[in-house]
Amino acid sequence: MTNRIEDENENRIDRNAPEEELISEVVERENAMDGAEKQQREDAYNAYVKKVTPTYSTPLHMVKAFAVGGAICAAGQMITNFCMNVRGMDQMTAGRWTSLILVLASAVLTGFNIYPSLAQFAGAGVLVPITGFANGITSAALEYKKEGQVFGLGGRRFFRLGVR
Repeated sequence: MTNRIEDENENRIDRNAPEEELISEVVERENAMDGAEKQQREDAYNAYVKKVTPTYSTPLHMVKAFAVGGAICAAGQMITNFCMNVRGMDQMTAGRWTSLILVLASAVLTGFNIYPSLAQFAGAGVLVPITGFANGITSAALEYKKEGQVFGLGGRRFFRLGVR
């Protein structure tokens, strides 16, 4: 009986071990035949996944998304109010200018690699408004610009949107 307990203690997976050790445990038991080795491999894999999976605070992410998305919407409303009250435009024209300015600002921020950092911070708060659409188009163009004007910049924009 003591031998079985000693064997189990030797075969236990240290869940606080470094990632490299957990990976080597998984690889070492890749072709395990018996149930105990398979269980050890599964334990090592689960420990590795738990160690490398980031943890998030959902309420904090919701607050950040709400604050940044709300700031974008407030900026849009300020642009609309400026166009209507100061520039004397009707509501439809002011809305068009607001959309244009927000899309342009998003494209410029994406070009300077500021928008992806903002998106990582705020999540869906910056991806849901019209600025997220502009970011998607601009980032696709920047990603494929090395393939040339026609196939890279022109063609890949539409593939990213799902138009085929």
